[in-house]
Amino acid sequence: MEDNYKLAKWLAGELSEAELRTFEKSPEFKTYEKIAHYSSQLAPPSFDENSLYQNVISGRKKTTRVVSLHQTWWFRVAAVFLIFLGLTYFYTTSIAITESAENGEFNVFNLPDDSQVVLNAGSEIDYNKWNWDNHRQLQLSGEAYFKVAKGKKFEVQTNLGTVTVLGTQFNVKARKNRFDVTCYEGRVKVNYDKQQLVITKGQRVSFKDGILLESPNTIVLKPEWTSQELAFVNENLSAILEEMERQYDCTFVYADINNSQLFTGTIPANNVDQALQVLATVYHLKFKKTSNNTITLEFIDVEK
Repeated sequence: MEDNYKLAKWLAGELSEAELRTFEKSPEFKTYEKIAHYSSQLAPPSFDENSLYQNVISGRKKTTRVVSLHQTWWFRVAAVFLIFLGLTYFYTTSIAITESAENGEFNVFNLPDDSQVVLNAGSEIDYNKWNWDNHRQLQLSGEAYFKVAKGKKFEVQTNLGTVTVLGTQFNVKARKNRFDVTCYEGRVKVNYDKQQLVITKGQRVSFKDGILLESPNTIVLKPEWTSQELAFVNENLSAILEEMERQYDCTFVYADINNSQLFTGTIPANNVDQALQVLATVYHLKFKKTSNNTITLEFIDVEK
């Protein structure tokens, strides 16, 4: 009801500057803007006052009818508004809704069935509200943690693989050529290429370049990144630095990486200096902040 009230105020141009800024940031604003544009080009059927008058005076009954031009104008306004509402319903229920998280931030939101999603930095989700309870399917680019409400099949599609559940808690990460799925409650079915695996609470599965990796079980109750830690399992340095760029909204400058050493462990997601200290120790690095969001890395030759 409140959303309809704000929509009506926006259409009438009665929102304050603060209300307008908030309204423009809502996920539905772009849809409303498109609908307003197209509906403004529509008009109800024309009203021929002269024809109506001739029909009245030529009728069998000699009663007199007066049609107000002001009333006619209101009929036209009402017709356009009804068209607008119809288009609004169609667009808001049938087109895809996009939720995203920029670098350096999270996005927490609920799906139409009250399933909760925590979207990690540099990630995006598309889904359709229409018939959601019977078709719970979404497209993920990046990483997200899901608490799925019980119901019909719930499917997360990525460019690398698909995860299917009924009601559970799990994390999906699809970055470039790496696909990771961790189950925190219930059962999760993972489809990757032509392989299908089922994992349960505490288990995880990882693929890279089409190869199934060895992944240890976990005892944590939710993804580490939701608690300001970044956890990696058999990950290379370039992928770790890319993830840090998303979390800290920064840029690393460095020469080509020849180090093939893989890292398993955690680093802070809320203290870049401490995170760099860990990597400097493991990979023999020196780092220098050249600006507020640019960090230069230099590799130390330990053989000298």
